[in-house]
Amino acid sequence: MPTSTVRRLVPHPFLTLVLIVTWCLLANTISLGTLVLGIILGLLIPQVTFAYWPDAPRNSRPMKLIGYSLLVIWDIVVANVEVAWIVLTRRNQDMRSTWVTIPLDIRTPEAITILAGTITLTPGTVSADLSDGGHCLLVHALDADDPVAVRNEIKSRYEARLKEIFE
Repeated sequence: MPTSTVRRLVPHPFLTLVLIVTWCLLANTISLGTLVLGIILGLLIPQVTFAYWPDAPRNSRPMKLIGYSLLVIWDIVVANVEVAWIVLTRRNQDMRSTWVTIPLDIRTPEAITILAGTITLTPGTVSADLSDGGHCLLVHALDADDPVAVRNEIKSRYEARLKEIFE
């Protein structure tokens, strides 16, 4: 099969794979029927949405993306324990919630979306707003002594890795 035919059939191979796996996870079983329907959805959805992805993201560093995903999963687990401890041991007036503005060095929409999602998925922080130009992200932190330290941690721990992956 020529490359252009394969590209038309599977315009976004990674999205196709993610959709198949997601469908099997949602169905909570791996049977022939589930897998076939997952493949149909995995092929059909990228076909239907292809026109809305004129500049498909190119990821030439899949191992770094896997490493980033593992880091985020670890941080989510740790943050769950920390937030549970805060909720169980502190009173409301003892919490030091704050708003933090994160100036962004990343520019691709995919990287910014993943950063905002990462922040929101990590308990104790939530992405609240993105500036019009996409140059700053507003984040709320549940309990933070130093907003500058929160900003620096997000930039060094997440944004720098996303910049390596996407830019």
